[in-house]
Formats: sequence, structure tokens, C-alpha cells
Amino acid sequence: MHADVDAPDKVVYGLTFRQLAILAVAAVISYGAWRALHTVLPMPVFIGGFAVLGGLVFGLAVGRRDGLPLDVWLLAGLRHSRAPRALTTTATTAETPDWIDASAGRMPLPAPLQLPADAIGDDGQISLGGTKAAVVAATSVNLALRTADEQAALIDTFGRWLNSLSTPTQIVVSAQPVDLASSARTLARAADRLPHAALASACTDHAEFLADLAERRDPLRRQVLIVTRTSGGERGEQTRHAARRRADDTVRALSGLGITTRTLDGPAVTAALAAAADPYRPPRPGGLAAPDAVITGPAAGSRKPRSDRDKPKEKP
Repeated sequence: MHADVDAPDKVVYGLTFRQLAILAVAAVISYGAWRALHTVLPMPVFIGGFAVLGGLVFGLAVGRRDGLPLDVWLLAGLRHSRAPRALTTTATTAETPDWIDASAGRMPLPAPLQLPADAIGDDGQISLGGTKAAVVAATSVNLALRTADEQAALIDTFGRWLNSLSTPTQIVVSAQPVDLASSARTLARAADRLPHAALASACTDHAEFLADLAERRDPLRRQVLIVTRTSGGERGEQTRHAARRRADDTVRALSGLGITTRTLDGPAVTAALAAAADPYRPPRPGGLAAPDAVITGPAAGSRKPRSDRDKPKEKP
């Protein structure tokens, strides 16, 4: 299977239709400029200008940057430079209130943040407008350590799952940093509580090994996420649990590969999306709240309820 299944088709001389369109537009503009100015400017000037323009257009058509075509990359950079820097999930008004100083040099009001996901349910289903999606976390398998027959069986199992797909499905493989320093500190603190000196020594040695590894290397772990979605033709009650059912079917189908799979619930999906948005931020203790979750805390000055023996005794 080709590595890039979304690669555009080559039309002429190894060029895609998009690349040919860029070159054709540049050729038409160059011909129009020559027809309009060939009686005014000398020919060497035209040849030099056309050579520079042709080089820039050819580089724009066939060049790539960060895995993207150069014209797409430049267009994305232009959109990013013109996009607002401050975004908010709360509703904003176009008019500035009277009590805000809107003079020059002040930071503009934040623009509304438009996210493709509306909400994340407790069961892990992501609302994407009229459709829903669910996420399955899976481990990887090393084919190089298997025999030829085992490799054929694994590929056949994976192929049957691919052939069973009837809705858009995405497989995301990413590398995320591993925090070994915190694990080393935890082991070092736990070594003092071990009942035997040999166990404490082994725990201390392993903690020192992890701390040394965290200083010398940048360890990474591989994360595999499978996103299942509902089809566009499903409406109403059909989409209520369809994404979750497809995720559970994916878990059962891929269990024959010998990997560990599980369907993520709401907090796990929220943490996975947060890690995908900022993979180098360490995870927060306790996880992240869902977008529509209500966060409450103890009132100021409140105390824990007293036990029965702490209650004042009633007078007879």
C-alpha cells in the first residue's frame, strides 16, 4: 500500500493538475505582459524578467515545505498572519463597550474560537455538528519479530478490518515525550518504605538509571489512536450511539492482532485531544474536565462534617 494514499494523480510530465494550473496561469500572464509591453521595453529586459518569474513560479509549483506544497504552505502562512491572536470560547460582540479604551496600541478584543467539536460525552463520543466520532487507543505490534506465517495472518486480520469499514476512519500515530524524571523521583521516595534492604537498593539503582536516562536522552512513546465516525446519511437516533458501537467493533476486530485496544471514555478523549494540541506539556494531575463539565469547589470557610461523637450533646 502506498504511504501517501491521498497523493494527487500525475497528469503530464510528473506534474499534477494543480501544478499545471499554476504554470498555465503564469504563462498566460507572461504572454499578456509581452503582448502589451514588447514595443516599449527591450528584449533583454523581457528575457531577464521572464527568467526570474519562471523560476519563482516553477519553485512555487513543485516546491514543498513541511510536507505541504509550497503554494498551500504560503497560503496557510498568509491566513495565519491575518488571523486574530486572541481567541475565546465565550460569545463576543462586534461593537466595543464604552468602558473599554479602544485607542491605538491596545490589544484587540478576542475573536470567537471555532472548534470542529461541539462537546464530548461521558461515553467518549465527540459531537461534530451533525455527526459523532469515537476514539480507540491501541498498542503497536512488531512484524519483524514474527515468522512469515504469523506476518501473513496479522496482515490478513488487519485487511479484513479495513474491508469492513463503511464510514470514514482515521488512524493517528504520534510520538509523545515520556516524563522519566518524575518516575525516578517517585521510585527514590518509595525506596525508603521497602521492607528489605536488597529491594531498597534495587529500587534506588533503578531510580538513578531513569534519572540518568532522562538527562542524556529524550525518550518518546508511540501512541496509536483510531477515530471512528458516523456516516453522513445517519440522522436522529441513528447517530446517538453509532460511533461508540463502531469503536467497540474496532476493538473486537483488532483483538486478533495481539494488541491491546480500548475505547476511550470522556476524560480520556479530552486528555488525548489536549495532548494532540500540545504534546510537550506535561499532563495535569487529575485529568482535564470536559468542555461542558461544571467545575465546583468547596465554599470558602467550609469545614468537614463532624462525626457523631463530635456533636454537642443535647441537654435533658
